[in-house]
Amino acid sequence: MLSSPRIALVDDDAAVRDALKWLFASRSHTLAIFDSAADLLADPDPSRFSCLVLDLRMPGMGGMELFQTLLQQGYCPPTLFLTGHGDVPQAVAALKLGAVDFLEKPFDDNALVSLVERCLELDVAARERYQNRLLIRSRLADLTPREKEVMALFLDGKLNKQIADELVISMKTVEVHRARVLEKMGVKSAVELANLLKELD
Repeated sequence: MLSSPRIALVDDDAAVRDALKWLFASRSHTLAIFDSAADLLADPDPSRFSCLVLDLRMPGMGGMELFQTLLQQGYCPPTLFLTGHGDVPQAVAALKLGAVDFLEKPFDDNALVSLVERCLELDVAARERYQNRLLIRSRLADLTPREKEVMALFLDGKLNKQIADELVISMKTVEVHRARVLEKMGVKSAVELANLLKELD
């Protein structure tokens, strides 16, 4: 039985679309096929895919512009580019933005399938990191302005008395704010909190 579509192909060439649909079906993968960048962007949730295979050069919005748009919209699945020889510099630029790899046409079928399956594996960890970052940002948004002030100061290594003096509040108030920050962020110490926030870098 074929797996549900986890791979999205965007290519304006019908022959390429048909060939890759057959290729991946023979490897027990199904493709969600789009004939333009606009077609993919019209999908209710492009981030539901675990791998994107984008043709770099297409009429209208090209693969690079589509990739940049998806990066700005939130989670962008691991992405591969299909490119002609003259587009290699642009493909390299895509790698610098976070694309996994690119293949020049004509490409080796086995190489493409291997890269796509690598993307499917990368997606698991990448999606988990993305969800963790969303959770951390949500917890930060739940902090009051004063809690954020106290947090910044104790993360800077300042003692409760120093924080109290700087903010002109009592040490007891600092202790309450500090405890609330740790509770809301789901950690037990300033060290754990600092490590948690590093995930946003």
